[in-house]
Amino acid sequence: VITKVLEVGNRTVTTHFILLGFPTHPGFQMLLFFLFLATYLLTLLENFLIILAIRSDGQLHKPMYFFLSNLSFLEMWYVTVIGPKMLVDFLSHDKTISFNGCMTQLYFFVTFVCTEYILLAVMAFDRYVAICYPLRYTVIMTNQLCGTLAAGCWFCGLMTAMIKMLFIARLHYCGTPRINHYFCDISPLLNVSCEDSSQAELVDFFLALMVIAVPLCVVVASYATILTTILRIPSAQGRQKAFSTCASHLTVVILFYSTTLFTYARPKLMYAYNSNKVVSVLYTVIVPLFNPIIYCLRNREVKAALKKTILCKRSGPREDGAVIN
Repeated sequence: VITKVLEVGNRTVTTHFILLGFPTHPGFQMLLFFLFLATYLLTLLENFLIILAIRSDGQLHKPMYFFLSNLSFLEMWYVTVIGPKMLVDFLSHDKTISFNGCMTQLYFFVTFVCTEYILLAVMAFDRYVAICYPLRYTVIMTNQLCGTLAAGCWFCGLMTAMIKMLFIARLHYCGTPRINHYFCDISPLLNVSCEDSSQAELVDFFLALMVIAVPLCVVVASYATILTTILRIPSAQGRQKAFSTCASHLTVVILFYSTTLFTYARPKLMYAYNSNKVVSVLYTVIVPLFNPIIYCLRNREVKAALKKTILCKRSGPREDGAVIN
C-alpha cells in the first residue's frame, strides 16, 4: 500500500495512514472477522435491549438505571467508533485510513473513554448516596441533579478529547506512517510522529491522569464508605442485599479500570510490542460485551424488565390494547 502525501512548501504532509491491524494468515483473518462481527452485533443488541427495557418499565425510572442507560448508550457508540473499520480491514488488503478519518476516530474514541471513566464515578456516587443515606436518597438524587451529572460526564469527555486533539492533530507525520494498531489511538500516533511529540505526550499524560485519578478517587472513597456502612448492618441478609445493589457496578469498574489504567497512564511507552493489542481488545471489545451481561445477571429488576420487554415484543399488542400471551 502506498501512503498518499501532499507537498506543502518543503514539507510533506501525510493524508493517509496504514493500520497494520492483526497481521495473520488470510484464513485466520476470516475467522477473526466473523468472531468480531458476532461480538460487535451482540454488544449492540445487549445494550439496546437494556435501554429499551429501562425506558419501557416504569419501575426502572430511577437514578441508578438512568445512569445505566447512559452507560449502555455510550458503549454502543464506543464500539461503533472502532468496530466497522476493524471489520472492513479484516476483509481488505487496503488498510489505509485518511488523516481526517483517523483524527475523527481518535476524537470520538477518547471522548467515550473519558466519559465512561467519569460516568462510572458518578454511578459509584449514586450507590454511595443510596446505601449511606437511604432516607434522603430521593431528595438528593433528583432528576435535575441526575441530568446535570450525566451532561457533565459528556461535557468533560468532549472537552478532554478536544484539548488532546489540538496537540496531536498538529504533529508532523512523514515517511510511511504505519500505525501498529487496529484503530487510531493516541500512543501509536505519537510513536509514528517524526517530530518532537514531548509536549503532546505531556498534555496527554496530564489529562489522562486527571480523567483517571479523580474519578478513581471518587470510586474508592465511595466504596470505602459503602463497605463501612454495610458492615454496620446487623443482619447478614441486610448486608447481602445492600452489597448486591452495587456488586455489578463494582465489577464493571474493576474490569474497565484494570484494562485501561496502564495504557493511558503512560501512553507512548505502552505500544512498543504487539502484545499490547491484546490489552486493547479487552477494553474495546470484551469489556463492552460483558458489561450488560454483568448488570443483567446480578440485577433482578433488570432481568425482569428485559424478560417483560422481550415477551411483549414477541407476542405483540392486540387491537384492544391487551398483550397476547
